[in-house]
Amino acid sequence: MESVLLVEKSDQGYAVLTLNRPAAMNALSQALREQLARTIDALEADPDVRVLILTGAGKAFCAGLDLKELGSSGLPSSIDTQVHSPALDPVVSLGRFSGPVIGAINGVAITGGFELALACDVLLASEQARFADTHARVGVMPGWGLSQKLSRMIGIHRAKELSLTGNFLDAAQAQAWGLVNRVVPAQDLLPQARALACDMLSVLPHMLVSYKQVIDAGYAASFGEALLIEKAQGRANNRAVRPEEIEQRREAVRARAHSQGQ
Repeated sequence: MESVLLVEKSDQGYAVLTLNRPAAMNALSQALREQLARTIDALEADPDVRVLILTGAGKAFCAGLDLKELGSSGLPSSIDTQVHSPALDPVVSLGRFSGPVIGAINGVAITGGFELALACDVLLASEQARFADTHARVGVMPGWGLSQKLSRMIGIHRAKELSLTGNFLDAAQAQAWGLVNRVVPAQDLLPQARALACDMLSVLPHMLVSYKQVIDAGYAASFGEALLIEKAQGRANNRAVRPEEIEQRREAVRARAHSQGQ
């Protein structure tokens, strides 16, 4: 029986995780969420993996929680348990990976699948990608961050329109609203995600983690608090940097700028 989560490790320093329940639109069954948690913990402990790419098999990215599985469980408390249990929360699992996570959104990302997409650090979308928040239609409140993250990303009025209608947002509009970094043809989605991962891997290894941390910490704080976070983290880092190292690295930056400008 094929695994519900496919893992491909590249010798370049990234791993591709593919949600692999295409017949169920990659719905997040308990088995898939447990496997995702175990896999991310293993990759976080692997020094050879510093960037993740998350995508889906088939035509969907992720349809959210497996409501069919929940509906057949016969447990009145199962939805609350499934949504709020840290051990089964895929957003918490992704948050345990310290490096960047690139979401390669290949198809529909619905409700919990939308929340999973928002847990990624960068979003690349296929032309076939669509996003929908159907919490209000199925009667379940979000528990993985969507109600707060979405308004911060696209503005409160647009977020309310999506969440209070359950309407779909296509890839082009998602890009226009700033939800995704860019939209690419379906056949180019994973190649571009891999290229982006390699670009990230070309920066200083410790900066890949520490810079992500300071961005995330500041984003979760007020602007004034965020500036203090940046100053404190900057001082801690920059005390250890020697001037000759900076000059050597600047030469590498100049060479890269020249090669990219050709």
